[in-house]
Order: sequence, then C-alpha cells, then structure tokens
Amino acid sequence: MNQVNKFFAERNDDIQRMGLDTEISQLRNNFIVKTAAYNYSYNFTWLGRPIIQYPQDIIAMQEIIWQVKPDLIIETGIAHGGSLIFSASMLELIGGDGRVLGIDIDIREHNRVEIEKHPMFKRITMIEGSSVDKKIAKKVHAFAKDKKQILVVLDSMHTYDHVLKELEFYSPLVTKGSYLVVFDTVIEEMPEDSFPDRPWGKGNNPKTAVWEFLKTTDRFEVDKSIEIKLQITVAPDGYLKCVG
Repeated sequence: MNQVNKFFAERNDDIQRMGLDTEISQLRNNFIVKTAAYNYSYNFTWLGRPIIQYPQDIIAMQEIIWQVKPDLIIETGIAHGGSLIFSASMLELIGGDGRVLGIDIDIREHNRVEIEKHPMFKRITMIEGSSVDKKIAKKVHAFAKDKKQILVVLDSMHTYDHVLKELEFYSPLVTKGSYLVVFDTVIEEMPEDSFPDRPWGKGNNPKTAVWEFLKTTDRFEVDKSIEIKLQITVAPDGYLKCVG
C-alpha cells in the first residue's frame, strides 16, 4: 500500500471508530442545541455573502462538488445568496461552463442587488417563485435539459409536505453518482419547543420527508459516511447519493 492509500485507509478507520463513540454523539447534539439559540449558522459568509450554514456542511459540499464536478447545481432557497455564490465559486475553480440555478419564492431586492453585482453572478441564474409550483418546476426541468451531471440542494421551506413535493419534482434530475442534499433534517432531533414560531418541528420536517421519500425509490441511499465524518451537521440522513 502506497502512502496516499495508507493515509485514506487510516482516515476511514478513524471515521468509522468515531461514529461508534456515544460520548461524541452526545457532545454533538448538545453543541447543536446550544448554539442554535444564538443563530450560529448565521455567523459565516462566503466571498462576502452570508451563507447561513454550519462550516462543517460547507466543507462537505465542497468535497461533493469537487468529486461530482456537476455542470448544473440546482438550489431551492436563496436567502442572502451565500450558498449560490459558494456553488458558483466551486464551479469556477473546476472550470468549464457549469451553472447554478437558484429558486426562491421571495428574492428580496437588497439580496438580489448584492448577488447580481458579485463576480460569481456570471454563473448564476435565479427564478422567483415557489419551488413546489408545477410551473416553476417545469422551468427548472427545461433549464436542466441536456445537462450531463446535476446536483440538487433543497433548503427552502422545511415542512414535511413542502420537502416531499420538492423531492418528487427534483429528484429525477439528479444524475447517477451525484447527490441530492436535503438540509435541516436536524429539526427532527431538536427539542420539541425549538421552533415555536415556525410551521415545522418534530414529525414535520425535512428528515421525515426524506424517510418517506426513500420508501418510494431505489435510486437514492443515505451516505452515512458524510455525517459520521462531520459529526456536527444540520443534514443527518440528508446527504443522499444517487446510485441508480
């Protein structure tokens, strides 16, 4: 075994052993619950735009994009645009003509202005409208026509019904070997009173939608190795690899 293979073999062994450590699991859960009270995910930017993600998940997305090398990344949920800028910057590093397509029901004017004047906007297209509107889904499918490698990221409304409909509309676009990433599945693991002013919570969230979706398809499987490696993630059971 050469030194490179030895490094990765040892790393994989460490990851698997870490996944069996219940003390780390408890520390992870405590960290997520405690930091959520301070809007921890709002603390970070990517190339100047708020990205609203945990750094660990940003790193995971970097690894996925570099591995998959998609020519189209579809994202539901735009907010301040940091995730669109991140995806576009990764495609810029990869080279080629890769595009990012963002969908949001309300692209606020101040966010649109900042996104459109960013150097990475040259790779970004935005559609305003509900991601679960059939007319919007039709536009997305038309945009994706003839793309060879497609990655989909779902991060808009976090209710069960909404995410399940997004999975129905956009999972067919994901190409074999790529990923369908569903963020904020961690809601299912949060205390009951974590989201008093939101329409989602335990039993009604992206993770419960993923569980239901996986009953209906054999094209996707949860890539557990990612969340075990990260430990701190908002997407447990949310990194879905397309295997068929």
